[in-house]
Amino acid sequence: MKISIPSETHPGENRAPITPDSAAKLVKLGAQVEVQAGLGLGAGFSDDAYIKAGATITTDRKALIGSGDIVLRLRKPPVEEISWLKSGAIHASLLDPFNEKELVQKFADCGVSAISMEFIPRTTRAQKMDVLSSQANLGGYEAVILAARYSNKIFPMMTTAAGTILPSKVFIIGVGVAGLQAIATAKRLGAKVTAYDTRPVVEEQVKSLGAQFLKIDIGETGQTKDGYAKALTEEQIQKQRDAMKKTCADSDVVISAAQVFGRKAPILVTAEMLNAMKPGSVVVDLAVDTGGNVEGVKYNEVTDRNGVKIIGIANLPGRVPLHASQVYAANLVALVEEFWDKKEKTFVLKLDDEIIKGCLVTHGGKIVNEKLLPKPN
Repeated sequence: MKISIPSETHPGENRAPITPDSAAKLVKLGAQVEVQAGLGLGAGFSDDAYIKAGATITTDRKALIGSGDIVLRLRKPPVEEISWLKSGAIHASLLDPFNEKELVQKFADCGVSAISMEFIPRTTRAQKMDVLSSQANLGGYEAVILAARYSNKIFPMMTTAAGTILPSKVFIIGVGVAGLQAIATAKRLGAKVTAYDTRPVVEEQVKSLGAQFLKIDIGETGQTKDGYAKALTEEQIQKQRDAMKKTCADSDVVISAAQVFGRKAPILVTAEMLNAMKPGSVVVDLAVDTGGNVEGVKYNEVTDRNGVKIIGIANLPGRVPLHASQVYAANLVALVEEFWDKKEKTFVLKLDDEIIKGCLVTHGGKIVNEKLLPKPN
């Protein structure tokens, strides 16, 4: 069975879907692994490293994609490249399926079995395949590093001959994987950290990392069965904003990482909150890739609003491409290994398996994932 890995074409994307070490694991399974020349250069992996791992290199992108029994990528492919895939091929990558209906339909029309890595179930068994968590973890880290870079203050308390420097105050909104890593990183740098989430269940996690949890009574909230925060009503959002305004005004850094899976990110840091913040403060919007939590944030830009720096830099995991590639590749390899028949040396698409049921979006010429099918009346 041939596994093909084309290089990423998205502007500025330095991550690679497969590293030399992960390619070696696929080769060890008995797969024929072929990668596009230059696949890992942005993350620091040479073509020679892939060759030493047992992979072959090609410069013919179209032939590479068209010959793969399995095609592994990081980002969703350009629509025109889907027709290059052979019928019956398996394609696995991030697909943004809720917002890419044309893309999903094209996979179905071409007879491709498309796996959306966003749809990997959040279960114990599938944890090692969870790309959203592995990438969000690095995004949370990088958000704090960016905030420290742009802040006009240091993070830790320091006692000097000239007096004591108080620690920076960091406020983190949204305590998912990215938010928890942001808390841990800010604490390691010596900041005083406060965090907020609509899910009261995360209070214990926040406190275990040494941060304070901001309690806001906005009525009934909770999380989905997959662990994502449920969408709030407009009334709840307004109550939340009113309570957060004071904390934002008192903070040197605000990091917002609140996202609702499959939907546009809610605006949580309003212009009114930004106006209340001190000049020299920094706001990092980790949700900018899905619309942003910060009012007026500009995609992939750093802007200044009355002395408050608003960081809307996109693809934060891609700013640490070596480690982002390592963990993403590990997620893909875990998926392949889970369904690999060692005797036949082939990937078996077990349609009745809970993981495949969760992440397979097209198969046999049809859209098969229940999340994407019309709801019955």
